[in-house]
Amino acid sequence: MTGIIGPLFFGSEIYRGSSYGKTHPLRVPRVPTVMDLCRAMGWLTAENYRTSPRAKPASLLSFHTAEYIATLQRAQAEGAVDPATRERHGLGTLSNPIFPEMFDRPATGAGGVMLAAELLAHAPAGAIHVPGGGTHHGLPDRANGFCYLNDPVLALHALRRNGLRRLAYVDIDAHHPDGVEPAFANDPDMQMISVHEEDRWPFTGALTDTAGGSAFNLPVPRGLNDTEFRAILDGLILPRLSAFKPEAIVLQAGADALLEDPLSRLSLSNNAHVAALRALRPLSPRLMLLGGGGYNPWSVGRCWSALWATLAGFDIPDRLPEPAANVLRALSWNGGARPRPEEAILTTLLDPPREGSVRPEITDRLRHLARR
Repeated sequence: MTGIIGPLFFGSEIYRGSSYGKTHPLRVPRVPTVMDLCRAMGWLTAENYRTSPRAKPASLLSFHTAEYIATLQRAQAEGAVDPATRERHGLGTLSNPIFPEMFDRPATGAGGVMLAAELLAHAPAGAIHVPGGGTHHGLPDRANGFCYLNDPVLALHALRRNGLRRLAYVDIDAHHPDGVEPAFANDPDMQMISVHEEDRWPFTGALTDTAGGSAFNLPVPRGLNDTEFRAILDGLILPRLSAFKPEAIVLQAGADALLEDPLSRLSLSNNAHVAALRALRPLSPRLMLLGGGGYNPWSVGRCWSALWATLAGFDIPDRLPEPAANVLRALSWNGGARPRPEEAILTTLLDPPREGSVRPEITDRLRHLARR
């Protein structure tokens, strides 16, 4: 057994300039922004940064079908798919378009999480951040919801393959992880907790959906605030994980639950994500932190950079130094007519708190889940 791992940050230059296309929500830079911000802050060094490897096709077969992986590679090589392939595998759609790195980019995220899993499983303790991971909608033989592969499932499989059994998956993305939950339904050694916006795609993860006892789903109303998230953390996530005692936690920290995100209607500040990470870290010796959703380049970059600082023990200043602020000033929506953010967003990393009352819907749903 090796010594304590990390904290380590797994990144890659493949995300720089790679885009789903000019009209897609993922046209905006995300992982490169986190890398550049953290480097500007002095938070990435030769000691804690690793280049994420690209997963080999065979390593993806613990979840995905061989036919689908071969089709995904062929679509990248040919730059097109026929109508039958589009229908069968969900490739070449508005959500999952054809683009030059459509296999290599998700395979890099998958390679990163599987290496992270191997390192963590063979250590007594550790933490690794893979911001390019978190593609929780991918299905075994089909692209789904901007996700060509499902790296959270691949990460959990790799943790199991390397000797760990009792695992927890916590997902605070605005969207329910419809690709992860079915993969571990009826598994008594897996605990999945998802907090997601109600009445939003993919329209799964109902309060009564337990995945055979392996999942706790909490759909929340639009406008979820920091006070309500803290109630969820204290009333659901922390008690369940404390009782479950996982050998490793995988936290999917999608930034689309933040107020500024264009694809959800939740109202969290990034302090909620930081609070979740701080609270979860002591509950297991091993933690893997993933990215996920998030379609505002400023809020994603600030949130995931703040999470890395929290995980790695760096102090977050009240005001960013000019090199870091310049990273944020250089960002754009890469098309469209959305306005640039206010100056405070460009010069700070942490949001002002977004507190409020705890609505009865939240209290009632937490009470329902506590009865299980």
